[in-house]
Amino acid sequence: MTWLLTSLLYSLFVGLSLGLCAPKVFIIDLFVDEAEVWYNIPEFNLLAKNITVPGLSPLFPQVHCTSDEQICQLVTGEGEINAASSVTALVHSGIFNLRDTYFLTAGIAGVNPKVATIGSVTFARYAVQVGLQFEIDAREIPSNFPTGYFAQGSSGPGMPPVSIYGTEVFELNDNLRQAAANFAKAAHLNDSADCQANRELYKDFGSNATGKPTVVLCDTVTSDTFWSGTLLGEAFENTTKVFTNGSATYCATQQEDNAVLNALLRGALTKLVDFSRIIVMRTASDFDRPPANETALASLLGPAPGFPVAALNIEIAGVKVVEGIIAEWGTKFAGGIKPSNYIGDIFGSLGGEPDFGPGSIFGGKPAVIPKTNPPDFF
Repeated sequence: MTWLLTSLLYSLFVGLSLGLCAPKVFIIDLFVDEAEVWYNIPEFNLLAKNITVPGLSPLFPQVHCTSDEQICQLVTGEGEINAASSVTALVHSGIFNLRDTYFLTAGIAGVNPKVATIGSVTFARYAVQVGLQFEIDAREIPSNFPTGYFAQGSSGPGMPPVSIYGTEVFELNDNLRQAAANFAKAAHLNDSADCQANRELYKDFGSNATGKPTVVLCDTVTSDTFWSGTLLGEAFENTTKVFTNGSATYCATQQEDNAVLNALLRGALTKLVDFSRIIVMRTASDFDRPPANETALASLLGPAPGFPVAALNIEIAGVKVVEGIIAEWGTKFAGGIKPSNYIGDIFGSLGGEPDFGPGSIFGGKPAVIPKTNPPDFF
């Protein structure tokens, strides 16, 4: 209890002394290679101000900001637990005013060769938590099961979930996604000879796999398990379709996005953030399955020529997004980009009717957060 009180008082002191930092754009990276591509660039200096925030990862205990505090960066640490914990600590720290802030999740990801290629920049409308399922080891699945993964509460693959936790699917503002992608299309994406050679191994998947890196509108899947292989890829393609009533197209695979989005949604429920101001950008570092005549293990453990290219393209494309929002702040972004689609979680917590899952559990209205008396620490 003493630690909690000290932490709250520290946050209050820092918030008052700094006058509440109110960034226009908050970049969320997940680990050091993603974070460092933003440092020592000519466009802006994220290391001009370094703000310690209680509750962040001990590996990344500070938020980094430009001197005018218009642009900031959080590094969460990898995996769903780190991501959710760090973003929650940020949102509820009392140090920042995030009500008008745009959040840009900017990380690398695996990629489905049916949809995009390594080096490409993806922007998601849907984030699907494919790890939140029943699982039977592949050596023990029934003979009529194509996979050992199937929705919780269901009796087999292809059936919708019955036991719903609330984090299975998030839908983001598609109008904002389109605007961010248009900014990114102005970037000259990085590529390499090694990437080009690796793509040629995937010619059976067609031009989406073998072409040059591009900006792609497609969706992202979250799982703490770093998986690889054709069978798992196809299983999670199916999961993505089942969980979104056929609306989403899986292309990017990563370990944090649903965790970040759930922490931000909790903040939106208490009016600390605006859920319509979130962009999920992932650059493709590796294919999620092997090419012809290669095993899944060899693909997983082999060279990853797309990694350095994808890391660089985070900054190359991301700078265009950040600069675009800042440049058009007064004319377009300050008042927000009004969504024309449903935004929020599978429960309908922010109001409206989800176009996936069983529908709103709140009758289309926002969930009501009961007010309570502050805790008595003394």
